[in-house]
Amino acid sequence: MLSVKNLDKTYPTGQHALKGCSLDIDKAQIVSIFGPSGAGKSTFIRCINRLVEPSGGEVILDGLEITGLKGKDLHKARRQMGMIFQEYNLIERLTVMENVLSGRLGYVGLFNAMFRHFPQDTVDEAFSLLERVGLKGYHNQRADALSGGQRQRVGIVRALIQHPKILLVDEPTSGLDPKTAMIIMKLIKDLAIEKGIPAIINIHDVKLGQDYADRIIGMTDGVIVFDGPPSKVTAETLTMIYGEEDWSKTIRKVEDEEE
Repeated sequence: MLSVKNLDKTYPTGQHALKGCSLDIDKAQIVSIFGPSGAGKSTFIRCINRLVEPSGGEVILDGLEITGLKGKDLHKARRQMGMIFQEYNLIERLTVMENVLSGRLGYVGLFNAMFRHFPQDTVDEAFSLLERVGLKGYHNQRADALSGGQRQRVGIVRALIQHPKILLVDEPTSGLDPKTAMIIMKLIKDLAIEKGIPAIINIHDVKLGQDYADRIIGMTDGVIVFDGPPSKVTAETLTMIYGEEDWSKTIRKVEDEEE
């Protein structure tokens, strides 16, 4: 499905954010990316869909080389990668439904997009997805009237209505209370499984990332230093990723899974 080869990014400031990162995902799975602030997690996700332009390397999605595309071809490829943002990235003055349908703007043509004309089956799908994430009846609410958790659900629906081949998720639980954070992570995992697509999730909460992931990627200083199942994440692993600390109360232990 996705192959990232030797991805590299150096910013104009000279910051070397990614240093030859490689990753292959060949099935629908939930991948959590761990790492300290500045490790390159957000840059990695955003280089995949070229919201950040990589300095080198390749990104290949279902056989299509993304890093070599330009113009319309790049816009078309981006439609296949649903992005869920840390800060929701909603248009505050628009309604929930208008924000959701913005995920289909690249499919309906300029004239229909200007006047927000969408096929009825797309509108029906939007209603169905809103109900699926617990927002039935919220379609006419303005985005700025929603809570953080509700806004993130709108962002999830907007990404899914693109019919993406992969979900790229940047800190979806940042600023949310623990219960809402769990609900959002469960929604992302359940919906990705239902749609049969992989999701790459950049997340700071180690235990939450373990609980809902099939695979953990650890990054530090722009380098992938760990790639394995949640059960293999140990105190030593987290020390390698984040630095020395007492991780005994942070990680999910294997024995917790067996109880």
